[in-house]
Amino acid sequence: MIKAVIWSKPSCPHCVQAKSLMKMKGIEYEEKNIAEGHDIREMFKLVPNARTMPQIWVDGELVNGGTPGELTHIGGHHELQQVLGGQ
Repeated sequence: MIKAVIWSKPSCPHCVQAKSLMKMKGIEYEEKNIAEGHDIREMFKLVPNARTMPQIWVDGELVNGGTPGELTHIGGHHELQQVLGGQ
C-alpha cells in the first residue's frame, strides 16, 4: 500500500491538482495544510530549500515540489505519475 503525504496551503491550484490525482488513482494521503495547524517549519526541516507547494512524499521519499511547469493539469506531473505507476 502506498503511503503519501501532501504539504499544502489554501488557494493553491497545484495542491488541488496533486490531491485530485491521488484520489483519481485511489491512493489515500495525509494532507498537512499549513493553514490548518501544521507548522511550515516542520516541512522546512525536511526540505530546507522548499519555495513552492505542494511538497509531496510517497513512501517516505520526496517526489516533487509544485512548480508551475510540473503540475499543469490533472495527471500532468510525470514524476508523480511514474511513482504512482499502475495505482
